[in-house]
Amino acid sequence: MTREEAFEFLDRTARGIAEMFGASCETLVHDMGDPTHPILSIYNGQISGRAVGSTMDILGTDLALDETALVTDFVNLYATTPSGQQIKSSTFHLIGEGYNLALGINFDYTSLVYANRILVDLMSAEADLQSAMWRGGDSQLSAIFDECVNAVGKPVSALTKKDRMKIIALLDQKNAFSYRKSVPFVAKRLQVSRYTVYKYLGELSGETASGADEE
Repeated sequence: MTREEAFEFLDRTARGIAEMFGASCETLVHDMGDPTHPILSIYNGQISGRAVGSTMDILGTDLALDETALVTDFVNLYATTPSGQQIKSSTFHLIGEGYNLALGINFDYTSLVYANRILVDLMSAEADLQSAMWRGGDSQLSAIFDECVNAVGKPVSALTKKDRMKIIALLDQKNAFSYRKSVPFVAKRLQVSRYTVYKYLGELSGETASGADEE
């Protein structure tokens, strides 16, 4: 493959990728045979503000690259432009006799970051509806707890781990953990730590997923 053929292939690929992924995707072909890596062709250059002939990189610097960087592919790396855009950047080399060209792909996902923040805000809630609807949530949770303990038939002081696990399972079945501050409440009544309650819930979740029966 001659240098002209290599450039034609990379330029065609760059143009196709830019068209496929739209205005948020900048693609370009570098001459990596030159330490200043000038741009030979570029699409959606508005992302970085660069044009053909520019020796600036996506970071806004025009530093010469060392010998290793001139021949190394960089895949899916994070970068921030001088204007604050958040970029995922990749560089792929095509090296042949008498030439070293590279395809650069820079995807600007800044808008996705803002969109994600909006989605997080939309999905956030102060508390669960069940606890808010019943002002006597604590007393209701207490009644559910007493019912589950009575089902085991032992005083709390005499409970084994197996018994406590059964109580946690019964509480979970009755949606007791949807109540506000249910974990510290249950931990205090069972005379165990909050960590232990979370641990039991995790073990029960694992058993449910695997279909294993409690020993």
